Amino acid sequence: MTTPIPSLRALLGLDALSCAGMGAVLLAAPSALGGWMALPPALLSGAGLALLSVAAFMAWLARGPGVPRWGLRLVVAGNLLWVAASLLLPLLGLVSPNAAGWAFLLGQAGFVGIMAWLEATAGRAPSVAV
Repeated sequence: MTTPIPSLRALLGLDALSCAGMGAVLLAAPSALGGWMALPPALLSGAGLALLSVAAFMAWLARGPGVPRWGLRLVVAGNLLWVAASLLLPLLGLVSPNAAGWAFLLGQAGFVGIMAWLEATAGRAPSVAV
């Protein structure tokens, strides 16, 4: 028995909401969070700004009558790039997070990776995209 995948519009709405929430948190306290996780505050605030922009785009896609394939592809590709950057920044030595920073990076990368998979899977339904 398989578990049904939520609708693409619902997934995009959840993704938009999570991006907006995380973006707001990162913008509200980049210095405090950066000190706690040993991550550069400028990286956190820049990520926060990017997330708010991405949230607006995803919300726009989710509200339309149909999700265009190009939009879905852009969301999935962007999510996969986010996962790659989250893992490569510390692995390449560009940032040096502490244990809390690693937990943050791995946790959000895992969530974003799952969202990308769910959105790609939901987007394969024949009646989903225009």
